[in-house]
Amino acid sequence: MNFGIVLPGGTAAEQLEQAVMAEENGWDGVFVWEAAFGVDAWALLGAMAARTNRVRLGTMLTPLPWRRPWKVASQVVTLDQLTGGRAILAVGLGAVTTDLPTTGEVTDLKGRATLLDEGIDLVRHLFEGGTSFHGEHYDFESVRDDLTEVGRPVQDRIPIWVVGAWPRPRSMARVLRCDGVVAQFGDDLGTPEPEDFAAVRAWLLENGAGPGFDLIVDGQSEPGDSTALAKVAAFAEAGCTWWLETMWELPHHSAERMGQVRQRLRAGPPLAPRDAI
Repeated sequence: MNFGIVLPGGTAAEQLEQAVMAEENGWDGVFVWEAAFGVDAWALLGAMAARTNRVRLGTMLTPLPWRRPWKVASQVVTLDQLTGGRAILAVGLGAVTTDLPTTGEVTDLKGRATLLDEGIDLVRHLFEGGTSFHGEHYDFESVRDDLTEVGRPVQDRIPIWVVGAWPRPRSMARVLRCDGVVAQFGDDLGTPEPEDFAAVRAWLLENGAGPGFDLIVDGQSEPGDSTALAKVAAFAEAGCTWWLETMWELPHHSAERMGQVRQRLRAGPPLAPRDAI
């Protein structure tokens, strides 16, 4: 199991230093959130690329229906080149909540779903060197071979993670076109347990996703809490490949929150590599 942390906020300078701290303390990945306005995720990740050498970097997550797919593809390829192949792209429908800015984008579920499906296909097409794409929502045509050449990623296949609503058929069908799933479970299922993720892993294997397909679980673990650590280990045994530490409970820019983030980073991942499955 790999261990990443989703930085909950702060200024660009604060988050940059937190990324450096994460690498120094054994974390495997650093992820930043992407909102309509605020600290720009991709400029921030580019700065992190220059200050780190090992950790994977990405968003958690990019609301692809509200972005131009070719612009997102360019940002991810640039990050991949700057990091020597450490970029991850995580995408979803986009959150529709009252505490986020509204910008006049498509908000109905069906509309966002169709844009997400086509956007994933276009981004992957561009990652693979494609120059022509014509869909229901997006048209892309390039006659400049040099742009295609300089826009190739370092990785043979940049991982695309997508939010998957288990066990909804259409959402899970979308998952199979990607490289990892940020699994979400309906409120009627209660708090997801390791056995829920084991069911997702079994379904993935039955439907052609290999053992290397990423299954991501997020949560909060307290260093030294044996019960919490045992649960993280249980998620690893259930087939999860990434644990993402999240800290959402305090006001976005509070000094208390920034102090807690630094403290959690210094404590390191919930499991030492030798303890992870």
